[in-house]
Amino acid sequence: MAEPQDVRVERADDRYVITVDGHEAGFTRFRPDAEGRLVFPHTVVDPAFSGRGLATTLVAEAMADVAARGETVVPRCPFVVRYLQTHEVADLRIDWPDA
Repeated sequence: MAEPQDVRVERADDRYVITVDGHEAGFTRFRPDAEGRLVFPHTVVDPAFSGRGLATTLVAEAMADVAARGETVVPRCPFVVRYLQTHEVADLRIDWPDA
């Protein structure tokens, strides 16, 4: 398969969506809680697009956008948790959930 020419991440309603050459490849869902923080419970990449690092790209761009908007993240999705434990995101406010 040829290398993707166009990879985009966009915020749409209650999720960030990653597309590859115009095809939806995955998403990370969020929901505002009672305090207005964004709880990220789930991230999915279509198996047809696996092995390309798209989940990392998706979460990286989503977290950067949340930071730019001045919002706070509550990571519950295991992938988002691992990403935030190993990557610095400038100006991102994180409220770690209680275990």
